[in-house]
Amino acid sequence: MDSSMKNKVILVDIDGVALDWEYPFSVYMEEHGFSKIPGHEFNYDIGERYDISKKQANKLIKIFNESAAIGFLPPLRDSMHYVKKLHQEYGYVFHAITSLSTNPNAVKLREMNLRKLFGKTAFEKITCLETGADKDQALSVYKNTGCYWIEDKIKNAEDGAALGLNALLMEHGHNLNYYNEKITMVKNWKEIFQIITKQSE
Repeated sequence: MDSSMKNKVILVDIDGVALDWEYPFSVYMEEHGFSKIPGHEFNYDIGERYDISKKQANKLIKIFNESAAIGFLPPLRDSMHYVKKLHQEYGYVFHAITSLSTNPNAVKLREMNLRKLFGKTAFEKITCLETGADKDQALSVYKNTGCYWIEDKIKNAEDGAALGLNALLMEHGHNLNYYNEKITMVKNWKEIFQIITKQSE
């Protein structure tokens, strides 16, 4: 893919970056009788957070990701303001790479959710992979473009950096102590905006 793409395309994970998946999923789990263990916020793994098997955790995530709730996730932190600003005022477009589900209804709900919150044109491309799938293959299309790649899962950020992308890691409890000189940690979309545009507000 043309390296000039980096001038206008920003690659983004969705859950934990653009949308707040965690809070609605927590509500769903509580409604179904599951409780988080103490210190849960420092675990990325849902099985560890709820002290259940990986198999059961994956099954519950898939059910949630294919439910109607997935069409109504709220924006994460200040994402709505800055995604719109980057798109409308600076001409950037977003390519989403999300390990949500390949279920057609789930895909439609994700597209609907993103367009409702961020406008109809900000997300030029939305790639939905299987629930929990690795993203290295989807990212390889953008190899050595230098595009910004925004993630919250350490492995996916590392895969992007290895492919010559400019990886930014959205800070959460589970990645707080992570350090990698090739990956920049960010707390919110204001920081992302400042890094990408080289502007401060």
